Amino acid sequence: MAPHSGPILVDTNVIIECFRIGSWRALSSGYPVETVEDCVVETQTGFQRRRPEQRIDAAKLRATLRRVHPVNDAQRAEIAVRAPDIHLDEGERSLWAHASARRDGWLLCGPDKASLRLGIRLGFRERLVALERLLDDIGHRSGIPLKDACTSRWLARTARDLLLLEESRDPE
Repeated sequence: MAPHSGPILVDTNVIIECFRIGSWRALSSGYPVETVEDCVVETQTGFQRRRPEQRIDAAKLRATLRRVHPVNDAQRAEIAVRAPDIHLDEGERSLWAHASARRDGWLLCGPDKASLRLGIRLGFRERLVALERLLDDIGHRSGIPLKDACTSRWLARTARDLLLLEESRDPE
């Protein structure tokens, strides 16, 4: 499939996974990758406990991102009000606050069940994309296997299960 030409919004998990498997340069060169300030901050959490090859230099990360978006408390609160029962970490909440306000052709890559559930609830199922697909579409192969939650198979299965869960929930 041809690579997506619009913005790719990534969460902290995707950034860390790309650095772990040595694929960040390929991803950020192959797509206009963007994130939010809170996700960049989260990449530095636990920095000292990571192996040297998994450490992420914040300045170098920022230099390879097309844009890092600020998100304010009012934007995050809007997401909290729309889905009070879905508990996201700060980076994911900020990323969705930013994404849901955009009107362009973005895709979101974030392998977290709560984040996926929110995306489905907000009507963005078709904008959720697996890291595996993004890398495949630009012809990048890492010698290190992706974590299961970053695969297309996991995303399809999990999104299907979450869609069923969302359809069966009691509307408030």
